[in-house]
Amino acid sequence: MFFQVFLRNFVTVKCVTMNKALIIDYLNHPNPIDLFEKAKQIKSETVGNKVYLRGLIEYSNRCAKDCYYCGIRASNKKVLRYQMNDQAVLEAVEYAYHKGFGSVVLQSGERQSQEFTQNIEALLKKIMTLTNNEIGITLSLGEQSEDTYRRWHDAGAKRYLLRIETSNKALYEKLHPKNHNYGARLKSLQTLKKLNFQVGTGVMIGLPYQTLEHLAEDLHFFQDMDVDMVGMGPYIEHADTPLYETVGARHASPLQIENRFDLTLKMIALLRILMPTINIAATTALQTLDPFGREKAIEIGSNVIMPNLTPLKYRENYFLYDGKTVVRDTFDDTVTDLEARLARVGAEIGYNLQGDSLHFKMKSA
Repeated sequence: MFFQVFLRNFVTVKCVTMNKALIIDYLNHPNPIDLFEKAKQIKSETVGNKVYLRGLIEYSNRCAKDCYYCGIRASNKKVLRYQMNDQAVLEAVEYAYHKGFGSVVLQSGERQSQEFTQNIEALLKKIMTLTNNEIGITLSLGEQSEDTYRRWHDAGAKRYLLRIETSNKALYEKLHPKNHNYGARLKSLQTLKKLNFQVGTGVMIGLPYQTLEHLAEDLHFFQDMDVDMVGMGPYIEHADTPLYETVGARHASPLQIENRFDLTLKMIALLRILMPTINIAATTALQTLDPFGREKAIEIGSNVIMPNLTPLKYRENYFLYDGKTVVRDTFDDTVTDLEARLARVGAEIGYNLQGDSLHFKMKSA
């Protein structure tokens, strides 16, 4: 009964305070109908029923990082490495632009070099010229210097996604080599905020060694960092990684794979309640575990979908985890189905809308 009373008594536009113990209780709840209904109500009252499209372009799987969970980590010698040429990227952008995508996401493995910085800067300028400065651009290119971030912002990118994967420092260190610095990750997020990017981050749910307390801390981290967008999804193993080899596919975590999907939905609903006006992505990993995973996330809180526009010859080499859905159809083939799926959960595609974070707009007003 306390849960129902709590959910009835708060203002929907401002961030809500919820202590760690209560969050854990919700995450433990076997049938959180009230939680989902409240999240749906808040979503309707704040960001509405529009779903914003972000055309995902997986620019390169070359990566200098060696994260223990990631399929494209630098030490994985089984990966066929690639970097898309500018023409291939621009063709994907042009397709997105003419099909009514308001935005694209340029994603890559993490690299820090003058050549990489210059390549991205030049590519951003070409994208803005191609689309008459009308398309929104999100970058997800990892930790960079302040100067690099500034150059990319000036060239046209106004959003940046840098996932923390876990906000708990001790758990972070279990998932990364010693030369990966948790403090540097935080500093990069703070630098992006300083430069007036719309800042996004996110976590994996169901990691080995992770607890419900860690997940509650993640939600508080999003609030404390005052982020504008979040992408979080279930952890899915990749067989060619040290984390898989060390702990096995289904060991060492109280958050077993059969629970990760439901936990992710609870996390999305809680986040929509805690931060009513941010953008929340329905991630591809959800669809990997459930054919209707994205739509279920949209129904209870998410408002962003990222259709993959990477050409198939590259897409098949960008596997961060096993079982990733590789859709071979074009957007033309799938849009009718997507519209119908979204309609069933009371949502519709926001064509030709960049879909900037309302949270960011309210801070900037």
